[in-house]
Amino acid sequence: MKIARFSRIGFILAAAGSAVGLGNIWKFPYIAGESGGGAFVLIYLVTVLLIGFSILISEMLIGYMGRKDGVSSFESLAPKHKNIWKFAGFQSVTGLFIMTFYSVVIGWILHYIVTSTTSLPSSIQEAESTFTTMLYSDISTQLFYHTLVFLIITYILTKGIKGGIQRLNLLLMPTLMIIILGMFAYATTLDAFSQSLEFMFAPKWDKIDSGVFITAIGHAFFTLSLGMGAILTYSASMPKNSNLVQNAIWITLLDTVIAIIAGLMLFTFLYEYGSSPAKGPGLVFISLPTVFFEMGIIGNFFAILFFIALAFAGLTSAVSLVEPMIEYFIDRFKWSRLRASVSMGLFFYLFGIVALLSNTDAYKELLSFGSRNFFDWMDHIATSIMLPLAGLVMALFIGFAVEKQRVESIVKHQFGVVAFKVWYFSLRYITPVAMILLLLSLLEII
Repeated sequence: MKIARFSRIGFILAAAGSAVGLGNIWKFPYIAGESGGGAFVLIYLVTVLLIGFSILISEMLIGYMGRKDGVSSFESLAPKHKNIWKFAGFQSVTGLFIMTFYSVVIGWILHYIVTSTTSLPSSIQEAESTFTTMLYSDISTQLFYHTLVFLIITYILTKGIKGGIQRLNLLLMPTLMIIILGMFAYATTLDAFSQSLEFMFAPKWDKIDSGVFITAIGHAFFTLSLGMGAILTYSASMPKNSNLVQNAIWITLLDTVIAIIAGLMLFTFLYEYGSSPAKGPGLVFISLPTVFFEMGIIGNFFAILFFIALAFAGLTSAVSLVEPMIEYFIDRFKWSRLRASVSMGLFFYLFGIVALLSNTDAYKELLSFGSRNFFDWMDHIATSIMLPLAGLVMALFIGFAVEKQRVESIVKHQFGVVAFKVWYFSLRYITPVAMILLLLSLLEII
């Protein structure tokens, strides 16, 4: 039994902090605009409710009922075949896989906070040259900031649930929302705001095909931070008699609203200053710095705020990626929190160095295997295999392995009779099919 517990608001902000990551701020807006605008947003919201929300409640239930680390919770809750179900706790390892490259990206963001205080690139060509030089050649800069991220994350994790993770999210999540809302408020005063609204929300039904549905399912799943053990581990420290459904609604709302607001803000800036949307790193590290330069002196201020917001989003997600394995070693092997935190920190730090070097010209060939380098392989294994597989396993576990009466006793009165039936049906029949299709799609089998 854990001694430290989240407060109710602490849990919501910690879980939302896990869900609100870098992908919310640059991935969702782009795929919404390119995949059908308002039509995609509608499909996405439906998949969030029928699939993402179903798995979110399932993962929360496993943690809340098990009150242990991921492996032990599956093992203790399974009415039979405990030695098989304990392997469902593999998802706790997924966060460490993700952190090997996620920490490197957070390091890039910290670097851009510093550079934004002095100078911004005046053209796309200069911005691209600055970013690619850092990525392919500047090993020392990347290593410095990667080390800084390791030290920050490990220190927070050594402080535990209340002193570290909850305190971090109580500070950073409200600050993140204030920054995003402030920049959004400014964006609404610009002429290009209407163009941004059209890009994200005007229905483009001609772009809707089976691939768009798969994209919506995937993003609904990934954006809620499902399948990596974070929500499960946090839920194990949730206060007793918590309303899981209400908490899940708050997490989903915060995650989705921040993604939409950030997207509208970003694309307003892009269109106002004559730039165009780009994917992932191209948007954040190339297009936007150039746009901020065009704004003049206020651009430096906005650039610093934006990259601070990104760093906050990254840090709150990062602690949730490592915590599941820390809890595993504390619960199963009686390690001290200090030992577990430092050990897991060193794991993602050392493998993060390998991921960092695999992008560089000097080591790319040595650290590439098949069609991908080490950085890309870690991303592919975690996001294309481990996350959707974990989602499928959790849906089957709560939907078929755990007794229905036990599930009903906790969440039926929170849902209401009709809503519970809809959720349970979705969990047993809709969600597993969606997860299988997503897994096959990400593996490029269909």
